[in-house]
Amino acid sequence: MNKEIRPDRRRFLGRAATAVMTVAAARLGGAGPAKAQTGKPAPAGFGPLKRVKAGDLDVGYAEAGPADGPPVLLLHGWPYDIHTYAEVTPLLAAAGHRVIVPYLRGYGTTRFLSADAPRNGQQAALGADAVALLDALKIDRAVIAGCDWGARTACIVAALWPERCRALVSVSGYLIGSPEANRAPLPPAAELSWWYQFYFATERGRAGYEKHTRDFARLIWRTASPRWRFDDATFGRSAAAFDNPDHVAIVVHNYRWRLGLAEGEPKYDQLERRLAAGPTIAVPTITLEGDANGAPHPDAASYAKKFTGRYAHRVVTGGVGHNLPQEAPRAFADAVIGAGR
Repeated sequence: MNKEIRPDRRRFLGRAATAVMTVAAARLGGAGPAKAQTGKPAPAGFGPLKRVKAGDLDVGYAEAGPADGPPVLLLHGWPYDIHTYAEVTPLLAAAGHRVIVPYLRGYGTTRFLSADAPRNGQQAALGADAVALLDALKIDRAVIAGCDWGARTACIVAALWPERCRALVSVSGYLIGSPEANRAPLPPAAELSWWYQFYFATERGRAGYEKHTRDFARLIWRTASPRWRFDDATFGRSAAAFDNPDHVAIVVHNYRWRLGLAEGEPKYDQLERRLAAGPTIAVPTITLEGDANGAPHPDAASYAKKFTGRYAHRVVTGGVGHNLPQEAPRAFADAVIGAGR
């Protein structure tokens, strides 16, 4: 099923989101073993950050909404951060959801528990992180939604741990892959759009990303969302998340692993074999695509059959690019609410 949504009246929605945020702020709070972080300023759009030990990580995350509300886990991508959901979060909280927005490994306040842990960005590791976070917060099932790396991670949880996923919302659809599948060459124009993947394959690229992280991220924002007119403050609040000491290592490993140029961890081998088979997803799903997405992304027709349960695909119009939840927060929030019904 295809449906088009136009996120017009942006100024009105911005004012509405601000008003809703005020209501939601009064409901901020959490449940489970996590404790509010102290000594750190709250990110714009969120209450005080929290921390919880989950799997290999000490996860920094934002939480909003009633502690007994239906849980929603929102996962960001690269080169973005939790502010992808700064306007989505209060909308969902006001609708009665308990909203969890974690920093992925290598971003923001999330840290590895061990200095010796591999700084591993492979897809199964990120999927396992999400499940470990649900365990740590004592959440049995959640609507899981994401964009970019977060969409891939959400798809992985839905495919491998469907009992933990009440419903799925994925920007750009089915993104599970494997190094083996990525060995197949693409047409030149498609390869060009992945230029940064090849850049990261070199030590020059690693050094360049480490030296110019913010300039690099700003370039990706502009090319992936060519009609999104974000300002310096909006970019700056997300760019602070890249100061994480593991950020460069995680990003570079992620892209090298995709091309088969870096090894993953043996403990994820079984999960990766299952993912390489391209498992179908049976949980209720809504996929979204912006009509001005400048980042590499598959055509919706190529992945529709991967979703075997209740399924809908929506195109969000009006110049919406790759960072869809931040560019069209109402459309994304509506998809989360609709998928979870």
